[in-house]
Amino acid sequence: MTQPNPLQARFDPLYQASRQHTDVPWPLRQQRLQQLARMVREHRHAIADAIHADFGNRSRHETDLLEVFPTLAGIRHALKHGKQWMRPRKVATDWWFWPARNRILPQPLGVVGIIAPWNYPLFLTTGPLIAALVAGNRALVKTSEHAPAFGQWLAHTVPQYFADNELAIIEGDADVAAAFSALPFDHLLFTGSTAVGRLVMRAAAANLTPVTLELGGKSPTLILDDADLDQAVARVMSGKLVNAGQTCIAPDYVLLPPALQAAFIEKARAWVAQHYPNLAANRDYSHIINPTQLARLQGYLQQAAAAGAEIVPLVPDATNQNAGNSTLLPPHIVCNTPAHSPLMQEEIFGPLLPLVPYQQLDEALEYIRARPRPLALYVFGKAQAQIDHVLRNTVSGGVSVNDTLFHVAQENLPFGGVGASGMGAYHGRTGFDTFSHLKPIFTQAKRNGMGLLAPPYGKTFAAILKILLR
Repeated sequence: MTQPNPLQARFDPLYQASRQHTDVPWPLRQQRLQQLARMVREHRHAIADAIHADFGNRSRHETDLLEVFPTLAGIRHALKHGKQWMRPRKVATDWWFWPARNRILPQPLGVVGIIAPWNYPLFLTTGPLIAALVAGNRALVKTSEHAPAFGQWLAHTVPQYFADNELAIIEGDADVAAAFSALPFDHLLFTGSTAVGRLVMRAAAANLTPVTLELGGKSPTLILDDADLDQAVARVMSGKLVNAGQTCIAPDYVLLPPALQAAFIEKARAWVAQHYPNLAANRDYSHIINPTQLARLQGYLQQAAAAGAEIVPLVPDATNQNAGNSTLLPPHIVCNTPAHSPLMQEEIFGPLLPLVPYQQLDEALEYIRARPRPLALYVFGKAQAQIDHVLRNTVSGGVSVNDTLFHVAQENLPFGGVGASGMGAYHGRTGFDTFSHLKPIFTQAKRNGMGLLAPPYGKTFAAILKILLR
């Protein structure tokens, strides 16, 4: 007897319901968003416990601040504006078609697939899910096998709040993710590495499924010569060390004038001592997700050192800090790293921060432009003309000026990558549009002049055509 396909069994109720109910009124969308908010509020501590278990240690304060809060803020934004977003949009009609009129009718696409990562398992599930629900869609979510405790919690909890034809959860390994990507979704959103993103896009292409890819890469920080160095160091280290650097938009490396390098290191060491005292026992300093990722990062340090880089630990006795805590990795700054080093070629995704000195600003900009376009760019400085020069002469998914990370928390700004760092965007109205079909509608007036353009063509037609072609 053929065993039922669990993926298909989860997908089919969603697909059938989406085809039966193409008109999804605002009260139903509102109810689904409210249910999502209620689920997160009622299980806030269980969420923190699950993520903590997956990481070995994940600061519960960071889970509240970086996952629960932006989830609830995103829902509030969608509830406030969603009814307006879904209204038909009037658009201009060229005069030669008057008195006809044009409009755009946003409609749900149907079933949205979401492949979530392990680093922010709640927010990077709920962020796209909010956009899918406010646009009137149903969703199937694949959780990360590297965050099994969270995945189990989500799979157990969602059925208590949503019908199986509204939202369903799939757990599983890379093979399940590959099969998931091959389902005939109406839209598929993937968050993860560029390498896996290519595989997801290839699988989705068989069904002509449109994809949004939220990838990563090496997001540079550029410190200008007039920057407030105390502020820059504080914001760079905060953005780098939250979640122990396991953030897709974490500052990956710092470009700075050579004269500022020594001061940057000393200020960074002082900042870490102030904010993460007694690092080995500090519950606010998150661990690396698993031994495999820890070994990768330690390998980056060893390879950089072997190639002649200077490794600068930011806490005393850094080599012994993870005794009894197998996935704790103290923060390090790395100087003079050869360009061919994996530390400078691969996304770091950990608490290691290379410093790259530059002599002239245009040299720094050329350094950024010579590499794949990053998901984020951070620039610190005071002169607006210089900052504008940087913004005009670089391309990145998003930018924070004189800060890090916070552009991702703005519901009125789209979030997404460009080139190797991704395609497509979501958050706020951009997310609503991403997961909607913006149906163009042309309505002809009862009395119109279209008959004048029909054959047999004569003098009247020629006169009209002369006007149209001028």
